[in-house]
Amino acid sequence: MMNNKYKEEFLSIWRNNVHREGADELIKYVSSTDFFIAPASSQYHSSFDGGLCAHSINVYRRLKDLIEKEPSLKGKVSDESIAIIGLLHDLCKANFYKTYFRNVKEDGVWVQRQAYKINETYPFGHGEKSVYLILKYMDLTDEEAMAINWHMGAYDSRTMGGAPQMGQAFYKYPLAFLTHIADSMATYLDEGLNNDDENNFF
Repeated sequence: MMNNKYKEEFLSIWRNNVHREGADELIKYVSSTDFFIAPASSQYHSSFDGGLCAHSINVYRRLKDLIEKEPSLKGKVSDESIAIIGLLHDLCKANFYKTYFRNVKEDGVWVQRQAYKINETYPFGHGEKSVYLILKYMDLTDEEAMAINWHMGAYDSRTMGGAPQMGQAFYKYPLAFLTHIADSMATYLDEGLNNDDENNFF
C-alpha cells in the first residue's frame, strides 16, 4: 500500500518551488495518473506502490546536493529548475506499469504476491517522453529539457550503437550530466537493487 508521506513531500516541494505558468495544470495532470502509486521499476529499484514518487524525491535531493557542491553551477541553477527536473524526470513512467499476481515459494509454500509488468500504451521513449508530457502544460528551459531528456545517460536505449548527441548535451549542459549522476545515485545508493522496502526512502 502506498505511503502518503511520499505524495505529501512531493507536493510540498513542488508548491514551494515551482511557480511557473502552467505549474498548477501540470500537477493536476500528474495527479490524474497513477504517478503517486506507481513503482519506480518492475523489479529493480523502488518496485513498490509509491516507489516512483519516492524515487523522484530522492533524485531531487541528490541533484540539489550535487549542484550545491559543484562550483561551476552553485548559485546558477534555480530551486525551481531543480524541483522540476528532479520530481518529473520520470513522468514517462506514469500509467506505465500494470500489477498482477505471481506465485512465489516462501518457506516451502507457494503463495501469491503482487508484481509489476510494463504496459506501455504510448511508446514515445523515456526521457523524451517526460519532456513531451511536461511541455503539454508548462514551458521548460533548454537546460531543463536536456537534463530530463538525457537523465538515463548510457542506459538510454537511444545510445545503443553510439549516441554523440548525449555527450554533446553533457558538455554543453552540465546540469544534464549531474541529473544523470543524481538519478544513478538515487537508484543504486538510496534505493538499491531489488529493494521493495518502502521504509528505505532516502
